[in-house]
Amino acid sequence: MNWSGLDEAALAGVAQALGRVMGSSGIVYLEGDLGAGKSTFVRALLGARGVGERIKSPTYSLIETYPVAGNSAHHLDLYRIANADELEWLGLPDLLDESTLLLVEWPERAAGALPPPDLRVLLQHAGSRRDLALESCTATAGKWLSDLEMNTPGLPSRSC
Repeated sequence: MNWSGLDEAALAGVAQALGRVMGSSGIVYLEGDLGAGKSTFVRALLGARGVGERIKSPTYSLIETYPVAGNSAHHLDLYRIANADELEWLGLPDLLDESTLLLVEWPERAAGALPPPDLRVLLQHAGSRRDLALESCTATAGKWLSDLEMNTPGLPSRSC
């Protein structure tokens, strides 16, 4: 699914809609340049999933964990790591189970150390706006996107 020229409110709207149709667990990679809207997308998605506390970027802490409907959501920002070996001290294997949502910014910094994604969120600058693509990598994410398209009237217009 692709959208072109989204302002911040429209980008947040897509993320909120996705957050409402996602299951309780999964792995989501967020990819894009600095300032492309990755943390904005995560804030909106987690807010739609019921996180009421302040959702902050884990740029310095590398990971922030939030309770989501009796489960956990882990938001990782890997921009500051130099190589995948640095993930070991985060205890990544301990974070992953069937009831966990893992949202990873800058996944390319940990290539080979992360499990494969269910969904890729691709963001690009388009002047002062953003282009967004959602790519399903598993049947789970395919269902999310199908539900998103079928059950969310009022989403911004998509490009093909």
